[in-house]
Amino acid sequence: MTDQAPAPYAGPERVLSGVQPSGDLHLGNYLGALAKFARIQHQFPTFIFVADLHAITVWQDPAKLKQQVREIAAAYLATGLDPKVASIFAQSAVPEHAELAWVFNCVARLGWLDRMTQFKEKSGKHKERSSVGLYTYPVLQAADILIYKATHVPVGEDQKQHLELTRDIAQKFNNDFAAPGFFPLPEPLIQGPGARVMSLRDGSAKMSKSDPSDQSRINLTDDADAIAAKVRKARTDPDPLPDTVAGLEGRPEARNLVGIYAALAGKTDAEVLAEFAGQGFGAFKPKLADLAVSVLAPIGGEMRRMLADPAEIDRILAEGAGRAREIAVPVMAEVKRLVGYWAG
Repeated sequence: MTDQAPAPYAGPERVLSGVQPSGDLHLGNYLGALAKFARIQHQFPTFIFVADLHAITVWQDPAKLKQQVREIAAAYLATGLDPKVASIFAQSAVPEHAELAWVFNCVARLGWLDRMTQFKEKSGKHKERSSVGLYTYPVLQAADILIYKATHVPVGEDQKQHLELTRDIAQKFNNDFAAPGFFPLPEPLIQGPGARVMSLRDGSAKMSKSDPSDQSRINLTDDADAIAAKVRKARTDPDPLPDTVAGLEGRPEARNLVGIYAALAGKTDAEVLAEFAGQGFGAFKPKLADLAVSVLAPIGGEMRRMLADPAEIDRILAEGAGRAREIAVPVMAEVKRLVGYWAG
């Protein structure tokens, strides 16, 4: 890191984000990412990829990975991303991501990566058994963002540290290679509620596709009956809903269900409590189930329809990769010139 004030970036604004194809997408992914992508595409030039390079930092079945990429792409489309507006593509189809990541591996400092808390959480007590890719994937994330000179990145709380690393790498590259303002210092883009949805079985744990219990999450491919059943079985407490947000303190399951209702309905937690204050979960859960079914069941139906035509999904991904490379190739060419690579 340097103390030198960064030169301003004068290029166009762009948004970049992606989701790993490593399991079924769920309600948390929809509220925290996909629904926001659909809104953002009309505000900025938007690049949304399927992060298959990131996925293999832990073992993936090669026979399933390609289909999982299609499933994520289908989810993007079913939740409102328009391939004529946003560039939708597989990360591995744009080799400049990996090429820039190597340059950034040589720019980033080991101490910066040692401070990344997600590696510590994911590797646990046996980090020596983790892949090198799991350790360095924040550097690849920086390359994902900066190969498009993205100025804004939708992030949740768990990714803010990685965005700070991206900014550090961008600033150090600009300084090291005497290229002030070449890469932007991207800003976090935080839009609306729903960034953190907790497990339906444990209100203190984040909803996760890696949770062994399918009852802990609502998958985007669940049908109406499955969605309603999971809401009915969601863990709660015996007390009625309070009339203020402060009354949810110490009640993680109640807070989670109120937050889910609010995010799906486009309301605040306070507005939901004003409507349901004093009512028990016997009254609240059926309303939440109806709302969840009305929003999510059509998404699952559209995903299933699109997945029945994989050739069309592949066409959209290929077209998106072509548009992405129109940006990535000249950026990488300029990086090579700045670094001093042999050009032949």
